[in-house]
Amino acid sequence: MVHELIRFDRVATDRGVHNDLELRLGRYRHTADSYYLAIDDSPTAGATVEENLARLLDQWIDRLHGLGAGGAALLPFDFADQCTAWLRVESPDGRTAVVQAGWSGIEGWSFMPTNIDGGDQPHSLQPIAAARIECRLCDLVAALEGNRDDLRGRSQ
Repeated sequence: MVHELIRFDRVATDRGVHNDLELRLGRYRHTADSYYLAIDDSPTAGATVEENLARLLDQWIDRLHGLGAGGAALLPFDFADQCTAWLRVESPDGRTAVVQAGWSGIEGWSFMPTNIDGGDQPHSLQPIAAARIECRLCDLVAALEGNRDDLRGRSQ
């Protein structure tokens, strides 16, 4: 079975903005709510959850483009009332990436998904078991760009 490197998407559900997002990181699957994407009222917000999810991925891609050798980027993906989940992407050499998902005590309401620079970033994460991949940084960026473009195509 072939596993996607990474994909963050809205999935069909009868629960509205609850349990309607799925992050796939290699074989790992994480279900989250799009609630904070739906109520995002920042100036950069779009009209739909898909537009806001694409904007979140834009920010991830920007952070990854700025990632150099020995650097790390933090990418939020689950916005909950009392915590957030993040991907920590480290690149030891500017070409490879180690991606590890983890939890932070930063509340999901404390910043908007379409403006992640407007909030705090965690100093440390509680790792999520089995939510880790290693890959080429350029492949990670390409997968996210394709993911973002698919979301934009659906929201038009």
